Amino acid sequence: MAKRKSLQESLKEISELRRNPFDESNIEKLRQALDDKSNHIVAAVVEIVGEARMVKLEEALVEAFDRFMVDPVKLDPGCVAKAAIAEALYRIDAYQEELFLQGIRHTQLEPVYGGREDTAAKLRVASAMGLVGMGYYDVMVELAHLLADSELDARMGAIRAIANSRQDATIPLLRYKALMGDEDPRVLLECFKALLAISPEPSLTFVGDFLQDENVVVCEAAAVALGESQLEGAFELLKMSLENVLDSGLRRIEMLAMAMLRDEEAIEFLLTVLAEESQSTAEDALFALEMYRDDRAIWNRVEKIAATRNDIKLK
Repeated sequence: MAKRKSLQESLKEISELRRNPFDESNIEKLRQALDDKSNHIVAAVVEIVGEARMVKLEEALVEAFDRFMVDPVKLDPGCVAKAAIAEALYRIDAYQEELFLQGIRHTQLEPVYGGREDTAAKLRVASAMGLVGMGYYDVMVELAHLLADSELDARMGAIRAIANSRQDATIPLLRYKALMGDEDPRVLLECFKALLAISPEPSLTFVGDFLQDENVVVCEAAAVALGESQLEGAFELLKMSLENVLDSGLRRIEMLAMAMLRDEEAIEFLLTVLAEESQSTAEDALFALEMYRDDRAIWNRVEKIAATRNDIKLK
């Protein structure tokens, strides 16, 4: 009797198909592997199909998805295969309304130490992107539910999907989420970034108002989003906020956000702070300016200013 291949050996063979996935014999091997009982093997195949955008295998992907949904926890622990399939179908622009709706509404509670956890967040996000990609008429309703998901990854993915949808309800829904807040600041950061990307000018003031929030973590998220946006007008908002900042950690983040703008006026401001302000404030400016180490023109100025101060150590 022939020795059964180990999972590692099977995955290695599948990985080699990536070199030439459109070879007819390789297409057939991929198709056959989609029938494998191992969710990890199927996920590896699906990754190749998605990367190569192999539309030919769309039907086989759907059949594999349906098979793993029969007894999802037993057949696909970790929701590995189903999430990969939904992602691949999204990447090949598949019009699979029923599958994506099934995926975005699917929860998969699995036993873990101390209780159970939902492993289907990635599937819900991939399905959300699929619905957005195919222009599903009621997609914003589904995304609103996902925005209130108990899983962090799902909420983060919901914001990205909403931003990609570019529908009339996009900005109101994102603003509502920002105003309602979230237990994890990363969700608010993602929300602020999406608003600044989709609707730059109106969102500047909206996001800037969060610099005055009672929660310092929310202020930090707003500052980072403004810095990453590199929008004209973001520097003035950060500068005005900095004048009233009492929290040392927030002060450092706001200066870092100024440096992220890569704006000449912001850089000059930070250099002035480095030269003239108190030791702790100057050190915050130095921390922010460190991102310009490879810019000799700016860093030479930083070194000269630091050299004139006995209380600043340039490491």
